[in-house]
Amino acid sequence: MVRKINAKLVLSLRHEGLSLRQIEAQGVSQHSVIKVERASAREGLSWETAAGMAETEVYERLFPDSGTRESVYEQPDWVKLHRELAKVGVTLKLLHAEYRDRCHTAGIPSMGYDRFCKTYAHYVRSQGVSSRVGHKAGQTTEVDWSGPTMQLINPVTGTVTRVFLFVGCLPFSRLGFVEPTLDMRQDTWLRCHVAMFDWFGGTTPRIVPDNLKTGVIKHPREGEVILNDAYRELAAHYSAAVLPGRPRRPKDKASVENTVWSVATWVIAALRNQEFTTLAQLRAAVYEQVTALNQEPFQKRAGSRQSVFESEEQPLLRPLPAVTYEISRWAYSRRVGRDGHVVWEKNHYSAPYQHVGELVDLRVTSRTLEIYLGGDRIASHLLSPDGVTGTYQTRDSDLPDGPKYQEWDAARVREWAGRIGEYTTTVVNRIFESVPVEEQGLNPALAVLRLTRRYSSSRVERACEIAVNSRVRSPRYAHLRPILETRQDETGNRNPRFDDAVSEAAAPAGYVRGAAYYGGDSK
Repeated sequence: MVRKINAKLVLSLRHEGLSLRQIEAQGVSQHSVIKVERASAREGLSWETAAGMAETEVYERLFPDSGTRESVYEQPDWVKLHRELAKVGVTLKLLHAEYRDRCHTAGIPSMGYDRFCKTYAHYVRSQGVSSRVGHKAGQTTEVDWSGPTMQLINPVTGTVTRVFLFVGCLPFSRLGFVEPTLDMRQDTWLRCHVAMFDWFGGTTPRIVPDNLKTGVIKHPREGEVILNDAYRELAAHYSAAVLPGRPRRPKDKASVENTVWSVATWVIAALRNQEFTTLAQLRAAVYEQVTALNQEPFQKRAGSRQSVFESEEQPLLRPLPAVTYEISRWAYSRRVGRDGHVVWEKNHYSAPYQHVGELVDLRVTSRTLEIYLGGDRIASHLLSPDGVTGTYQTRDSDLPDGPKYQEWDAARVREWAGRIGEYTTTVVNRIFESVPVEEQGLNPALAVLRLTRRYSSSRVERACEIAVNSRVRSPRYAHLRPILETRQDETGNRNPRFDDAVSEAAAPAGYVRGAAYYGGDSK
């Protein structure tokens, strides 16, 4: 490479009266000094004029054609190429192959891949834009907790509450997001992601977090990364992959690390003299400062975080899912009971009867409870309301094949009575006729029919015949049991005590003292 002559330095030293040999001691050859003097004489450029000019301007004035070469290669549209390189999957090698094919079709010479990359790098430096080789637009989201924190002050007691800051960043445009929270728990971590993607208006296929336990369970040097179940579920909902940075390698997520320190200046420091009493009040102020940060112009490139995001990255983001993500809790190793139900917060939820005795996992949201076995969902139920206990939620499909439990009603009771006999049916019908509401006769009628558990159906039928032919209008269990116990249904002889019993049973309830009680002398 030919080194440029420092023409302004030569003019300065000659103006001070230094000889050629003295100037040569400064690192400029005598030949170069003579060349500069001839060029300055030709252009009429004195030191007084050159003193107010930049070094590059002096050199271009004295040697206007030096270093200017017309390239023999076809130059691509570097502006268009720069935008194409921002798209997912587009590389310099692919763009060079397309450029080479176009040149071959047109019959003009094309530059090699090495010159192509160097020329693109020169374009990036000359235009002051960021190189696309490092980050792809709409490809990655980096997240982390901010080390510096904020605080809330209780206006009554003066108690100070610590506030943590969740920070998210899109590395390509450097667009930032900050969410203040009162803790760093699992549910809060997930809610911050949901709020972040809503702020961006879309999602990216990659999420790069730190190795905190709310996201990553294990990140070994060799082997697969083990993610938290709830975090993996959130990533699946947004069709993203979680690629945590290596332990103790902050440069793996350098963009969000830089954003954290920008947040320290634009948010924490800017609001340090203000007092906040509620989280909502603080959140509104934080959002306002983050918006100002995103709209602040870059120092070394055109535009701002917001303008680059809107013009180049936002169109490449994936759309948000149609259904909002629900925060869930997991409960592991819950056993399916012998009744085919799993207990959660004193309520019972059915599982397929084939899994009785097995250990299952429960996924609980604000509305549903799902039962998982080995990663497969085997049952789903609506969650019982808060404060309600002792309820059973059973699906018919979870029960084994065969007769199912049925509710008792008058039709079912009469059907049972019909299988026993005519007089039993008469007794049951009279019981239902004697009550104002049909449901009130279910228990007395079932009490009569359940006598078949101790006595044969024929004996119960004969006892009902004897009771129907008696003076009792509506025989009941209390009338039939003495007949069966004294075996009147077998001998055919009526016991006189039965008539008394049925008379007493049929007599109106209450105490009747008679006239003698009110005679006055004796009671």
